Amino acid sequence: VQLVESGGGSVQAGGSLSLSCAASGGTFRTYGIGWFRQAQGKEREFVAGLNHKGDIAYYSDSVKGRFTISRDNAANTMRLRMDKVKPEDTAVYYCTVTRYSEYVGPSDSQYDDWGQGTPVTVSS
Repeated sequence: VQLVESGGGSVQAGGSLSLSCAASGGTFRTYGIGWFRQAQGKEREFVAGLNHKGDIAYYSDSVKGRFTISRDNAANTMRLRMDKVKPEDTAVYYCTVTRYSEYVGPSDSQYDDWGQGTPVTVSS
C-alpha cells in the first residue's frame, strides 16, 4: 500500500490543523489505520489508531480530547484533525496501515506500510 500525507505546516499554539493521507494499491477498507509522530531527537510515538470500520479509536494520552482520527473508506483516505495544538505537538507525522483490521494500538511493529511523513510546527 502506498500512502501519501498532506496538510502539514505551521500553526500557532491553540490553533487547528488537519492532516490527510491518501492510500492506493491495496484494500484500504479492510485495514486498521494509525498516525504516529516523531519529534526531532526523539523516538517515533503513537498518536491515534482506528479500526477498519471506523467505530473503534484509540488515542495516546498526550492527544486525547484534542485530536480526532477518521477515515473515508470510499475515498481511500484517512485524516487527523488536530485542535488546541501545543508546541510539544511539533513533529513529523506519519500515517500507517495494518492488515490487522481491528488493531488500533500503539505498537509500531503491528503496522505494515508507512507514508513519507509531513512536518507540523506549532509556535508559541
